[in-house]
Amino acid sequence: MKHFLNMRSLLALVAVTFALTNPASAVFAAEVNGIKFDDTAKVGGKDLKLNGAGMRVKAAFFKLYVAGLYLAEKKSTPADIIALAGPKRVQLVMLREISSEDFGDAFMKGLNENSDKAEKSKFVNQTVAMGEIFASIAGLKKGDVLHLDWIPNVGMQSLLNGKQVGQTVPDVGFYNAVLRIWLGDKPVDSSLKPQLLGEAK
Repeated sequence: MKHFLNMRSLLALVAVTFALTNPASAVFAAEVNGIKFDDTAKVGGKDLKLNGAGMRVKAAFFKLYVAGLYLAEKKSTPADIIALAGPKRVQLVMLREISSEDFGDAFMKGLNENSDKAEKSKFVNQTVAMGEIFASIAGLKKGDVLHLDWIPNVGMQSLLNGKQVGQTVPDVGFYNAVLRIWLGDKPVDSSLKPQLLGEAK
């Protein structure tokens, strides 16, 4: 009997060790509306951690997309996130089809509402570049994955389903302005902001 218990304990230990070391059995860090977010993401050759994830809802019941924020280390305030050096990623997974025009308009509205007059003037060229990105795609479909990555010494890259769209925007100030769409004083969704900051729902 004692031998049986020791063997069972050994098998349990082996199973736990396998689960921790086998990537195929890795546990997802978060699941939002059925969409699973990996615990880590590799951006610019660096492993980033999922800081938080949540869902963008419009008019109380229109589910637009789920969003996840990946950082080099977890932070709980917008100021700390903006100040954090290294690569960053915003991941959006679409929950419904939306035209590039509608998505672009919402993006630009969020950008304008969270940027002061000086920033708007400074980022004219970058804003035009983002407009060209939206114009280059027909629209976003349910299930599409959009990554907005900041890579130091490279710039901001936009990837749709793993393929870069548009040009790289080499301005960390503009990327921080993009982050404020979700993390600024007037976020596009006040319930999504605290979730990206890692706060409990």
